[in-house]
Formats: sequence, structure tokens, C-alpha cells
Amino acid sequence: MKNTTQFIPGFHLQTLRRKPRSEAQKLVQIKQKIRQHSLIDLGQCFGNFIPSSLFKQHSSGQFSRRRLFSKENTFWAFFTQVLDADCGCREVIRKVQAYMAAKQCPAPSSSTSAYCQARNKLDRETLEQIVEHTGKQLQHRGQDYGFNGRRVIVVDGTGISMPDTPENQAQWPQSSRQAEGCGFPIAYVCACFCLQSGALLSSRTGHRKTSELAQFRDQIDTFSAGDMLGDKMFCSYYDVFKLSQRGVDAVFTLGVRKPIATTNAVKHLGDDDLLIQWPKPRWTKRASYS
Repeated sequence: MKNTTQFIPGFHLQTLRRKPRSEAQKLVQIKQKIRQHSLIDLGQCFGNFIPSSLFKQHSSGQFSRRRLFSKENTFWAFFTQVLDADCGCREVIRKVQAYMAAKQCPAPSSSTSAYCQARNKLDRETLEQIVEHTGKQLQHRGQDYGFNGRRVIVVDGTGISMPDTPENQAQWPQSSRQAEGCGFPIAYVCACFCLQSGALLSSRTGHRKTSELAQFRDQIDTFSAGDMLGDKMFCSYYDVFKLSQRGVDAVFTLGVRKPIATTNAVKHLGDDDLLIQWPKPRWTKRASYS
């Protein structure tokens, strides 16, 4: 075996005994490594995606005074908390203390009060600008990895639970089927992602009376000619037609799948692949009652 490895350097028995890692396992390991990074490492890894001008010190108002929790430090501290779902404010303070120790500066107090107050001062406009700029950067870097030269967009919806406060209940009311005081306000989000880069291209937020289809149609300007789209929820003739007007190819899984025999297909393309032509629906005048 020693002679064999001299001619085949990549041949290794220990490697052959291991089961190859899936792409999902590789992503999990990468995410775990990112979670272990300090604030300095995160700034070095992701700083190129975010312009420093968004973190500049304000002349007045929020983040105008020179403090430990500046706008930049607060953002990266909050970023570490978002990466780790189990990361509490105390863990963030521990990372900030390690960051200050690396800079040979006095360590801050272990109290989370200053950090929580600074985090609440992060304005929504700045965060939206960061998301938009990051999405453009990812799109630019991943434009050469499309599907046959096309950008593939995936649209999906989700729900976000939030604290049960009167203000949240007024803006994001819970379902009427739930008893009062037994549920939490929920906001429904519909977003469009680039399949190649994972970049967030657009999003809309609504309450329980706002359907995902309405939110999706409000993002129609996200798509351009040559794009492709796919999702099961949004399979409708109207949306396929509106997308085709923009030169967008819509690839959907049927919401309700009805078995079709091979004999009823226009053409048999392959295994479980049939070309089907549906008859045009007939228009019927509704009967009026006096």
C-alpha cells in the first residue's frame, strides 16, 4: 500500500471509509465556524459587503457621542446575536469584552443595559440599506453561476412572532379563532431570493389579512427578462401571464396535482414527463334571481 500511495497521492484508506459529507453538512460546519468568530473577525469577513459610510458617527442625535457601543460596534454585536439563535445579550457582552481586550482597552461592564439601549437605536433605514447593498454585492459575485445564463428567483413566505403588546396587536392582529391573551401578534413576510447567491432581492410585510399572492404581486418589479421563478404556492394563470409579459419563465409545481394518463397527453416526453394542454375554460353567465 505504501508503494500505491506514492503513485496515487490522493488515495487514502481512512478517507475511503468515511461517508462523503452532504452540502447541508458542509454549510452547517461553515456556519459553526462563523459563530465562533470574534467581532474583529466578522468585520474583516463581511466588511467588504457593507460600505463604512453607513456606520459613520452622526453629528447630532443617536450615535453622536463617542462611546463603546458606537453604531458600527453595535451592529456587529447584533450581527453575532442574529447568527446564533441561542446567543443572549450576556453572550454578546462577553464577545465585546474579548474584543476590547484584544485592542488592549478597558473591559466594559457585564451589564447588558448599554448594549440593549444601543441596539434599539439602530434605525430601520440603515438596516434596509445594508440589506440592499449586500444583496447587490452577492448578485454581482454570483452572476456567473446562473442556470444556463439565467437568474433563478425563489419566492416564499413565512410568519414572524413578536411580543404581545397592545401596539403590536393593533398593527399585527392575531387570528380571530384564538382566545384573547392566548396568542402572539404575527407578521407575514413574502420575500424573493436569488437561488444562486442566496441574496435577498425584495420583501413585503403584512398582517394575517394580507395574502402571500398580493405581497408577491407587489414585488413584480424585482423580475426582469431572462429570469426564472419557481414555487408551488404561486401557481396561477394570472401570475404566469403577468410574468410572461416581462419575459420571465415561471416554473411551478401544481398546487393540486390531478393524475393524467399518457393517452390523454399531447406528447410523451419521458418518464413522468408529459406535455399537457388544458381546454380553455368556458364562460358562463351567472343566473340572476329577482
